[in-house]
Amino acid sequence: MEKLFNRAIVLAIITIVFNIAEGLVATYFGLKDETLTLFGFGMDSFIETISAVGVLQMVIRIKKLPDSSRGRLETLALRITGWCFYALAGVLTVSAIFNIIGGHKPESTVSGVIIAIISILAMWALIRAKIKTGTKLNCSPIISDARCNLVCVYMSLVLLMASGLYWLFGIPYIDILGAAGLVYFSIKEGREAFEKANVSFKMGG
Repeated sequence: MEKLFNRAIVLAIITIVFNIAEGLVATYFGLKDETLTLFGFGMDSFIETISAVGVLQMVIRIKKLPDSSRGRLETLALRITGWCFYALAGVLTVSAIFNIIGGHKPESTVSGVIIAIISILAMWALIRAKIKTGTKLNCSPIISDARCNLVCVYMSLVLLMASGLYWLFGIPYIDILGAAGLVYFSIKEGREAFEKANVSFKMGG
């Protein structure tokens, strides 16, 4: 049990580090290449970092006190995550409108394709490892966290499709459609974060 919980903690830390790195790279190239979808994807990574910090706290709590309810830090992290997702959805919507009015197009989307592929592979590996560890521990919160990470994969697929289609065919406004997809998932994630903030997760619960 001790080794499994330590593995869960390591996976949570890896998620935090990966999200920070991904966020920095994605926002940089999103601004550099003037790609709204990639920029939004990078901002999403930073928001996911806040959520991952709450998950790390959750795993540490369950390791020490399996029957304890959600702590204040975990709840706060979820609420901050929820508001950040809503803010991101608002910023992307306004930016998309301005881009449509101004007829703006990305300079390049090659970076988006590369980042999306790396993200899909990395997150899929983390999801499988978390589900395997959570199953062995009979800890539904860890398994639930792994399934929530699937949204990150979906967002990566949105980025891959938008970036890939523009790169290959130069389809007008495909970057705007990609940003719209991120808005949808951001609102969905924000709502779920607030719902989770009102639920107490316990070991096996």
